[in-house]
This record gives sequence, structure tokens and C-alpha cells, in this order.
Amino acid sequence: MIAFVVRLKSRAHFIIQRSPLRSREAILGSAARRRVDAKMRLGLLIAVFAVLYGVVAARLVQYGFAEPVTTAWINSGATAVASRPDIVDRNGRLLATDLNMVSLYADPRRVVDADEVVEKLATVIPNLDWRETHRRLRMDSGFQWLRRQLTPRQQADILNLGIPGIGFRPEKRRFYPGGPTASHIIGHVNVDNQGLAGMERYLDQQGLADLRATGLASGVALEPVKLSIDLRVQNIVREIVVKAKTDYQAEAAGAVIVDVETGEVLAMASVPDYDPNEPSRTLADGSIDREYEKGWFNRMSNATFEMGSTFKSFTLAMGLDAGAITLNSVVDATRPIRIGGFTIKDFWGRNRPLSIPEVFQYSSNIGTAAVADMVGVESHQQFLTKLGLLSRMETEMPGVATPTQPRAWKKINSVTISFGHGIATTPLQTAVAAAALINGGNLISPTFLSRSKDEAAALSRAVINGKTSADMRYLFNWNGIKGSGRRAQVDGFHVGGKTGTAEKVINGRYAKDINFNSFVAAFPMHKPRYVVLSMIDAPKTGENGGRTAASTAAPMIREIVTQTAALLGVKPRFGYDAAPELLMDY
Repeated sequence: MIAFVVRLKSRAHFIIQRSPLRSREAILGSAARRRVDAKMRLGLLIAVFAVLYGVVAARLVQYGFAEPVTTAWINSGATAVASRPDIVDRNGRLLATDLNMVSLYADPRRVVDADEVVEKLATVIPNLDWRETHRRLRMDSGFQWLRRQLTPRQQADILNLGIPGIGFRPEKRRFYPGGPTASHIIGHVNVDNQGLAGMERYLDQQGLADLRATGLASGVALEPVKLSIDLRVQNIVREIVVKAKTDYQAEAAGAVIVDVETGEVLAMASVPDYDPNEPSRTLADGSIDREYEKGWFNRMSNATFEMGSTFKSFTLAMGLDAGAITLNSVVDATRPIRIGGFTIKDFWGRNRPLSIPEVFQYSSNIGTAAVADMVGVESHQQFLTKLGLLSRMETEMPGVATPTQPRAWKKINSVTISFGHGIATTPLQTAVAAAALINGGNLISPTFLSRSKDEAAALSRAVINGKTSADMRYLFNWNGIKGSGRRAQVDGFHVGGKTGTAEKVINGRYAKDINFNSFVAAFPMHKPRYVVLSMIDAPKTGENGGRTAASTAAPMIREIVTQTAALLGVKPRFGYDAAPELLMDY
């Protein structure tokens, strides 16, 4: 028993003697492993930070060499607005161009406080719609427009506000230096720089819209588009038209100048008009000003009117060209004509036989109806069709109106159409047809683009013979000297033409006290170069208190010729003899 205890103590002692050594070895091994693990973790962390700093450094270098960017962030889904070509007049004067602008957008997902953003933006952006802006800022999307086409100053002020979640995108804004001067010819674009009217829309129709869709028009310098108009002449014509509308207390007014040899439109104005830089206006209550938008309507090419006695020019030309009459012919205008329950009478009746120049001078409805009757209904319709007065005019201007005529021509229709009632055409169309009467007999489609004489000759179409054209120049000149065209006469420039006073059609009925007045004229009559047509809609007064075309439309022509003839290269000629033989050759 004693021996067993001794052995047990000896074993315990041995165990006690061996335990500290093993414990130290275990502790030392664990510490070594921790040091190794720590070194590995430290090395890994250093490697991670090295990579991160390397990426940041690379991006900084990339940004340092990149082109300056004016936007805080650009959504890749928003396409850039493409460029448009400059538009210039025939002399290279700028009519329309692109300006570099910026537009403000937001990424609602990055906006922290929508209320704060709206409050801050309102200090920079006038008339900011708080409710709509707040709604956009709270939408679940990555891109929302807040305001299009801001100025550089506004951009700088907004950047200084330090608002997170908003940015700027470079855009184009169309600028029209002349404002409303040629608004109906040039037209305008929308906020995305897409043509909506006039020649701007025409450009898109000719392929510019396709270039934009494919991105080929973005950032590309496009060749300027040269129009036929002369900006100086255009400005004068518009000022005269605006003044006439005001002075004669009219509903509307307009005028156009056409080169009789090329068909180029040198100027065309229609008022009311508008500023293409501001095609729409907002009223105080936030609604759109519809009265202002009525100025978009171009009455010279986009509307049709009964042109009244100006159509007597075409009726007499028809009779002369058909050989039914000559300048020496005499027609009986002694008494009114009764036909189909209607009575045709003269406003300034002479109650006697009239020569053809007198029919033109006194604007005889009876005499003109007699000439139409000589030619016949079918030939009458064919002649006006040949002059392009019964079909839609071919030109670049979008929205050209289509003439109206009777569904079936009868004798009564031919009679009334002979003096401009029962048929409606555009004023521009009437001017183009009149140019064919006095330029030697060639109908040339009008153009708002620059066109040479050779190009015009290739497009022209003979509609009357040269002798008829010479006779019509004589009649135009005769009426300018002795008839209703006297108030359009300008010394040295020999203005000739025909007035037209028509009762305006209101709700399908002729209004006895409301006129649509016009005057189609040409100058200089010894060798006409330009046709000028003026119109005034529903004037309440005129020169010397009259409301007829002689008192309203004719004085407009006088002012236009007086102020533009020199700019158009027409030299005055005095001592001019109006004998027919001097007007025969052209």
C-alpha cells in the first residue's frame, strides 16, 4: 500500500514537472501563428487600398485630360438635340441660327429633400411651377426635365446652390434675330429644335428630320440655307402692312412681292403675326394665350379668299388669248344682266357700251361677264386651271391652302367667277397667276429659295401667247393711269394693276358692309420686273374715308413701291409714253 502511494506521488510529480514546458510551447506557437495571420491581413489590406488608390488616380488622370463638361450628370438615355442649318436671306443676312443653351434635369432617386430643391430653384428660375416641379422630383425615375433652355447666368446661379440630384444637359435653341419680321416665311421650331411651320418645317421634310434621327446632324456644321427674300424689303413690307391694319382698323392685312422672271418671293407679310422666338405666350392664370397664337395663321398662302375684281384681269386675258375680243372690241354694258334668278350690275355703272380698256378701267361686272359668255363655261374653267388658280399651289411653304370652286360649273358660275365671286384662291396664288399675264405669258411656280433665271426658265410653262401678255401690260398700265390704280401710282415707276373689292363671306352669306380688298399690281410697266399684291381684310375706313380697294389696298402698293423700288434695283424713268406699241415686246 505504501509502495503504491509512493509511485502515485512520483507520477504526479512527474506530471507536475512536465506541464509548464508544454504550456509555454503551446503559447509560443499560437502567438507565432497570430503574427503570421496579422501580417497576411495587413498585406491584403495594403493591397486593397493600393488598388483603390490606383483606380482613383487613374480616373483623376482621365478627367484631367478629358474635355470640360458643363453638366453634373447626363442620363445616357436622353439624346442630344441636333443642330439645324442657319437660314439667311438672298444677300446672306442671318434670319435663323442655333444658340448653345443648357437645360435643367433631376434624378429624383438622388434628391434628398424635394421641398428644399423647389424653394432653392425658385430663387433663380422665374415663374417656376412649384407643384409640377415637386411632383417630378418625387417620381420613381432616373430622369425628369425641370426647365428647358436656361441662360448661362441661371446655370451658374443654380450650380452655386449646391443641390444634389440635379444636373444640366447642353442643348440648342433656335434664335431669330429679326423677331416677327419674316415669321410666316421662316416659321419656328419647338423646344426640341424640330420645325413646326414655314421653311423650318420644310427643312425637316427635306431630310433634316431623318439626319437628326440617325444622329448625323448632331454637332455638324451644316451649310446655310439661302432664301429668296430680301430682309430689307421684307422689313419695309411688314411695317407698311402693320400700319395699314392699324390705320384702316382692319381685321388683317398682307402683301407679297414676286419676281416675274424667276418666281422668287422677295417679301411676304401677313398680320397679325408673331415672334418665332416666342411662338406661344402664357397668361397670368397659367393658360395659353390663344389670341397670340392666332398670329401663326398666314393669310397670304394658308388661306383662300374671293379675290373680287382682280379676277377681271384673268377673264379679259382669257378673252384676248382665245381671240374672242381685242383691245378695240366694244361690249354692251347698257343694262344689268339677269341670269338664273340673279341680276348682274355694275357698282360704278356707265350705262353705255364700253371698250375693253374701259371695262377694265371702270371694273364693269357686266362687260366682264359678257366676255366670259363669249368664251364659254368649259373653256373658262380650263383657262383658270391652266393658270393654276383652281389647284393647290406648288411651293416649298407648308400648309398651302387649296382653292375652292363650284362642284359643277354652270353658266351662272362662269359669270360670277368672271369678276371674282364664287371662287376662292390664296393671295399668293393670285399674284403668281398675274405675273404670268405680264411676263410674256409664262407661269412660274413661286419659290422661297434662291433661284436663277435659267432654273426658272426650265420650270416655266407657257399659258398665254406673247401678244395677249402685251395687251395685258397695256391694260394694267391704263388702269394705273386712268382707273382705280391711280392711288397706287408712283412717279417714275409706272405702277399698273387691278383693284378688287369683294363682299366678305360670313357664315356662307355675303356681308354688305364688310369688304375683302386687294390690289394686284406690277412695276415698272414699260418692262415689268415685279408683281406686288396687297390685301386688307374687313377695313372700317381708308383714305378719304372710303372702304374700297382703291382707298385701302392701292395706297399700300404705293408705299411699298416708293420705299422698295430702289432696293430692288428698279431705276425711275420719266416721260414714259403708254402707247400700246411700246408694250408689245418683252
